[in-house]
Amino acid sequence: MTVPSPYADRLRRLPVQRHEVEVRGAMTAYWVYGPEDAETTVIAVHGFRGEHHGLEPVLAYLPEVRVIAPDLPGFGESAPLPGRRHDLDEYAGWLMDFAATVAPGAVILGHSFGSIVTAAAVARGLRTPRLILLNPIGAPALEGPKGLMTRLAVLYYALGARLPERLGTALLRNRVIVRVMSITMAKTKDPALRRFIHDQHDTYFSRFSDRDVLRDAFVASVSHDVREFAPEIDVPTLLVAAERDDITPIEAERKLAKTFPDAELVEIAHVGHLIHYETPAEAAGAVRRFLRIPVVRGR
Repeated sequence: MTVPSPYADRLRRLPVQRHEVEVRGAMTAYWVYGPEDAETTVIAVHGFRGEHHGLEPVLAYLPEVRVIAPDLPGFGESAPLPGRRHDLDEYAGWLMDFAATVAPGAVILGHSFGSIVTAAAVARGLRTPRLILLNPIGAPALEGPKGLMTRLAVLYYALGARLPERLGTALLRNRVIVRVMSITMAKTKDPALRRFIHDQHDTYFSRFSDRDVLRDAFVASVSHDVREFAPEIDVPTLLVAAERDDITPIEAERKLAKTFPDAELVEIAHVGHLIHYETPAEAAGAVRRFLRIPVVRGR
């Protein structure tokens, strides 16, 4: 990372510890933010191609909460799961095992692809008092307003998987393509914030272990959405959606909220699929109200 974070001052005040745990035969790296004696513990699951750093701006506005943020298997500093296909079933099972080992009974939060993983896990029996979904994938990616872009992405990941390994991996990590993805998703007009977003993607968006893991995870991300699991989720659920999200239109998010037995939808204006970078204070505010965490003056 070469561009300073706009949220650096807040993040510096957060205690952070790195840990490792073996889950399903592989090392999962995870970070614990906030006070150890916090009344509320949250497990936060990042999105596709990302890693735990992406959610830090939101965590910066939740200093009273203990947040456990793992890197998904095969991304960031977490090892891939040996001998397993990294599909949705595997990621949901991994999350259930991780939560049972590290923080049973924690609140579960998922962003983007993480919303699918967390929804699948909770629907399949992961015990949690509450579920929080940021930028939930509430409709098939191929049907969204950027359906053509998604189809091009399908071709891109297929090509990356079929080319000779060295060439295919280089294509998948190509900085120009990563920058195009970043420009497409960012909605802010603030030049400093845009530089930060692009630098975040440049730094962390290609930290996948190998192209097979990336292909599996991509297929899972475009083959499923939260609608599949919503009716089976019987805990209070918060959806924080963006009015300009190109992946799931806000109309689809409104329909999604109605398919849960108990869900609340918070809509954030003037932002797209990067709530966690562009409007983290608003997202954290919605989370705080949902978890009934009082605002502490000066924070």
